[in-house]
Amino acid sequence: MSEKTELEILADADYPNADELARRFAVQPHPNPRGEEEYLRIMEKPGFGNYFTDYMAHATWTPEEGWHAKKIEPFGPLRLDPAAAVLHYGQEVFEGLKVYRHEDGSLHSFRPAYNAARLNASCRRLAIPPLPIPDFLGAVAALARVEKRWVADAHGSSLYLRPVVFASESFLGVRSARRYEFVVLASPAGPYFKHGYRPIRVWVEQEYHRAGPGGMGDAKTGGNYAASLLPKQQAHEAGYDEVLFLDALGNSDLDELGGMNVFAVLSDGSVITPRLNGNILPGCTRSSIMEFLRRSGTPVREERIGLQWLIGAIEAGTVREMFACGTAAVVTSVGSLAGRGFSVDLADTQVTRHIYGELTAIQEGRRPDRFGWLYPLG
Repeated sequence: MSEKTELEILADADYPNADELARRFAVQPHPNPRGEEEYLRIMEKPGFGNYFTDYMAHATWTPEEGWHAKKIEPFGPLRLDPAAAVLHYGQEVFEGLKVYRHEDGSLHSFRPAYNAARLNASCRRLAIPPLPIPDFLGAVAALARVEKRWVADAHGSSLYLRPVVFASESFLGVRSARRYEFVVLASPAGPYFKHGYRPIRVWVEQEYHRAGPGGMGDAKTGGNYAASLLPKQQAHEAGYDEVLFLDALGNSDLDELGGMNVFAVLSDGSVITPRLNGNILPGCTRSSIMEFLRRSGTPVREERIGLQWLIGAIEAGTVREMFACGTAAVVTSVGSLAGRGFSVDLADTQVTRHIYGELTAIQEGRRPDRFGWLYPLG
């Protein structure tokens, strides 16, 4: 069994229950929540990230008071000065997690302490004050309870939460800010990929990189995603679903997709994934898949995966399957890889479908949670 990472240790620690932590966020009255007709229209076909619920969580940090003014308030625009530091120096980090409704009507989140710990790791990299993990969990619990009607119970549906921390102090000097906002948005979500469970076509990017050694690749900050948008746009125009980035130092080894970690399944049944090298985001779904496979008896290795080796291994049948994973998509099969001068196909999806079925069954309460991953919200 592989040793746990710091994020995994923090994720598996004991925290107070949701009843206690939700009380940290006072709920304000809403003057005009959505009516039933609009609510039903949105829930009929929510898509992903298209609509937002009536409320959001909000807290503020200052040197004098730390994190304070914790509340659940009506969703709406934030007042932001044009000189706000986030607009000039990019001090911003975010997370993504989901709330699931189980058959008995109860709400659960999947390893939210992992997201809280990773948010703080990202904060440290961008010189942002960390948010106590109990505050993060309290915001999730309080917001989920207020917005319970927005959590659909259909398979593949959830309430997606987007916590974000950004510098709101108004100044133009180059230093870390002295005021920050923590906000959690909630968005009803259906399946991430519009085409359903069809293996995706992936373009291997060999010109642009999302991050480099000593940079912010393992922090969940908007700049990394901004760096991926142009190559992703170009790949979409050429008919590809996603972009796979290589390491910036040698331009030879796999890092990650624009927003997902990547795995390969070998012909002997073992599974490999790029080792965390400072450029790769340590995904919660990635961590969960590795633990699930290892407990199921499947060897999993974290190692350097060279592109040229991978192409040859796919052609030779040594690598029989690939998949990508992340909070939004959960798990999706990679049907083909293409780049300058090569194109290879992967027909097998057996392991991917098994992992997807098992993970979503745990998340949605259709399988016992033998890992202790679910956090009851109420």
